[in-house]
Amino acid sequence: MKYKVFIDGKEGTTGLRIYERFQNRDDIEVITLSEEDRKDPKCRAMAINSSDITFLCLPDNIAIESVSLLKNSHTKIIDASTAHRTLDNWAYGFPELDEKFLDKIKNSRFCAVPGCHASGFIVAIYPLIAKDIIPKDYPFTINSITGYSGGGKKMISEYEVHESSLLDAPRQYGMGQNHKHLKEMKKITGIDYEPIFNPIVSNFYSGMVVTTPIHLRFLKKKLTIEQLHSFYQDYYKNQPFVHVMPYNPKGNETGYLSALQMSGYDDMYIYVCGNDDRASICAVYDNLGKGASGAAIECMNIMLGIEKTKGLNLKGE
Repeated sequence: MKYKVFIDGKEGTTGLRIYERFQNRDDIEVITLSEEDRKDPKCRAMAINSSDITFLCLPDNIAIESVSLLKNSHTKIIDASTAHRTLDNWAYGFPELDEKFLDKIKNSRFCAVPGCHASGFIVAIYPLIAKDIIPKDYPFTINSITGYSGGGKKMISEYEVHESSLLDAPRQYGMGQNHKHLKEMKKITGIDYEPIFNPIVSNFYSGMVVTTPIHLRFLKKKLTIEQLHSFYQDYYKNQPFVHVMPYNPKGNETGYLSALQMSGYDDMYIYVCGNDDRASICAVYDNLGKGASGAAIECMNIMLGIEKTKGLNLKGE
């Protein structure tokens, strides 16, 4: 069986990566529009309503407009924008969190793809909240470094033709603590307050490391660092897209975690590092993989009832 797929916003970085993932799939027929027609709401509406799955790789306001163009009862929508991530009537596209997330994706017409930065925080903190290991009012801090492709075409152009030496070094941003991923971080994990979030963009194309530090003395259940590592191993066991790496107090043998380690792949590595007093939960993945396009295709596979790893590039453990 062939499924008809429309990518509304195929020209952006997320849309292009989704399109590339379909090139070797014999079960997908991609509906395309001409340069002129892709900006015409009537043509977009026709493509959306003739598809089995439509991906929205658009600014929030245009993604909302695209959903309003849906007139039939069978097309499923997967939105990679921020617009629908905290709405109760949309599935949140992180099936590894637990069975209720997986079941909602399976049974929904509408699925929101998690934000790239948010994914690394949520994968670390959701299990601790769900199992009542950490208090919901814990004052979380997140440090995240990502490649410049996460900033879209404008930022990619700035980095690839840049003349300023300032772009050669990592740049922190979002210092006003109003980053668009904060709402889903709070909503999906169920914490009481938005965390302090320190995102950093650097001079490489794709990949990221998201680190959430935790003081173990504030846990509701007393755990050593090795017990915390074992908890994550058990929680995410047998998950093809989330791998908890072997315990090492310094992360790995080198003592360095590279944001490029998972570039080009669609799965995620989790490292539990530190000591019995202070731990760092580090998620390493591709901002265009498990942080965007890879997650979107994983959700599509689940919604269509086919093997969820189909067409995706997994590095494995």
